[in-house]
Amino acid sequence: MTPAAPDRATAKTPSGRSGSRAVALRALLRDKRAVVALAVLLLLIVAALFAPLIAPYDPSTQNLLLRLRPPAWQDGGSSAHLLGTDQLGRDMLSRVVHGARVSLLVGAGAALLAGVVGTAVGLASGYFGGWADRTLMRLADVQLAFPSLLLALAVVGFLGSGLWMVILVLGFTGWVSYARVVRSEVMSLRTRDFVTEARAIGVTDVTIMRRHLLPNVMAPLATIGTLHVAAAIVAEASLSYLGLGVPKETVTWGGMLADGQLYLGTSWWVAVFPGIALMLTSLTINITGDALRDVADPKAYRR
Repeated sequence: MTPAAPDRATAKTPSGRSGSRAVALRALLRDKRAVVALAVLLLLIVAALFAPLIAPYDPSTQNLLLRLRPPAWQDGGSSAHLLGTDQLGRDMLSRVVHGARVSLLVGAGAALLAGVVGTAVGLASGYFGGWADRTLMRLADVQLAFPSLLLALAVVGFLGSGLWMVILVLGFTGWVSYARVVRSEVMSLRTRDFVTEARAIGVTDVTIMRRHLLPNVMAPLATIGTLHVAAAIVAEASLSYLGLGVPKETVTWGGMLADGQLYLGTSWWVAVFPGIALMLTSLTINITGDALRDVADPKAYRR
């Protein structure tokens, strides 16, 4: 009967919160802003996944006879190109839809990589403490001394650009926030009874961190991860805008902004539509992150 004690102690933690979480979730569904943001985000994800089926044209097909055609609702526009065409006659709607694929892939990939690295560091630092904690946190302090985007620019400029290189760089430059949050949570949990009992019956440190500590830090991790997706999308757009991100032949919102900046005075749609897509995606993801934070902290609903 003794080996079951830690499992019972661990089981009490989520079950004790299940009622509060249900109340928080119901309150969240009554939040119109969060529901709208989730709906828009779902549409963006669907558009990214099925871009070849949704986009009316190949985003790279050029037709100089149709260059800089305005959107359909303006004089000179055509329903064949709802958002107009760019300086090379490429369909803007198709390019905006295909640009979502790169942005969401980079955002999700960078957040996942940073989350895995940061969670592992935070678990080890918070659980073991001592010299391990001091060493890992000093390493985090060193990285925080460099601005993330500047560090990403330096690494990409030195190692070269590319889709997977951008994901790796943004992932490895964003792990610190995960590590610090996980460390603080683990330091408050490692003295709890269920951890002490697990140690007493000989459960290994790796098993304690994996089965007893990691599930208790998933809620803040989900919030940080969601917000990091938005930050990575903006960072990728910034790198592509500067010509150091995804290669030019790949459609990205940052690259479209760079191409359209010369035409803001005459053909505003070339830069405005990818800018709106970038802003809308970041806004909806940030709102979703705020909603997840509220679910993770049910006390916010107790007034």
